[in-house]
Amino acid sequence: MWVYIVKRLLWLPLLLLAASFITFSLGRFGPGDPVRVMLGNRYDEQTAQRIRHELGLDRPFLAQYGDYIWNFAQGDFGESFRYRGQPVRDLVIRKMWVSAQLAIAAMVISLGVGLPLGFFIAHRQGRWEDPASVTVALVLMSVPVMVSVPALLWTFCLKLHWVPCSGWGGLFDPRILVPAITMGVPGIAGLTRLMRASTLDVLGQDFIRTAHSKGIGQMTVNSRHVFRNALIPIVTILAFSLAGLISGAFITETILGIPGIGRFAVESVFDRDYPVIMAITLIGAGAFVLANLLADVAYAFIDPRIRYQ
Repeated sequence: MWVYIVKRLLWLPLLLLAASFITFSLGRFGPGDPVRVMLGNRYDEQTAQRIRHELGLDRPFLAQYGDYIWNFAQGDFGESFRYRGQPVRDLVIRKMWVSAQLAIAAMVISLGVGLPLGFFIAHRQGRWEDPASVTVALVLMSVPVMVSVPALLWTFCLKLHWVPCSGWGGLFDPRILVPAITMGVPGIAGLTRLMRASTLDVLGQDFIRTAHSKGIGQMTVNSRHVFRNALIPIVTILAFSLAGLISGAFITETILGIPGIGRFAVESVFDRDYPVIMAITLIGAGAFVLANLLADVAYAFIDPRIRYQ
């Protein structure tokens, strides 16, 4: 197992190098000029040339890229073009922590409802609970954020007065209720259907029939055999959900005024803030690679039959 993990980790620098080169190239050769965006209506060619020289944007492409990779390897993500003098690392980590708290709350809702519901309706196949539960979940999933957010604010804020109507206070603040429900409810439908299909597949396996024939109780069979094996396909979704903790949700964060990384990333694209874009891209790419590795390792713990060479 450790040899397999080391082999996978050795690929991480190469993947990050490829992702960094593509992103860096798009930033330098794509449309848009960060200096022109910074100056706006006060754009002056002489001033622009001076700022480009200060930022190193007038240097050769490979020299800029080489310096960035060398600094990145030492943990230096550079300084923001928009927020002059502020390290990108401090800006990005602060925003990612906000989005991570929101994603954790949403994932708790999705997992807490989706997995038990999918497991339950798999045992009720052919009865009215099965199609009714799936239908309700799909209907809730199809509601767009632009509709669900105002509806939730109207209910919880204006009518029930349970939460303030705006602002952000962290994971344990009541204001997280509306964005968490907004992001968590759509995930219920996907997890419910996936858990249902996985559970039905396990219920049809020979070892489940053997367990029943030995007189093992239904509760024991469900907890020790059915549920554990049904989680194997779910692990991949959960692993990538963990990686998605830092990616943010642009629409939800924008509508509710949450200072997360999703909203910050889109603003950085419009501002041509290339150091911020590079940092978000590389951190996100690394997180997804590690999440994929985590899923593979988790398979071996859930199912001892799985072994890696």
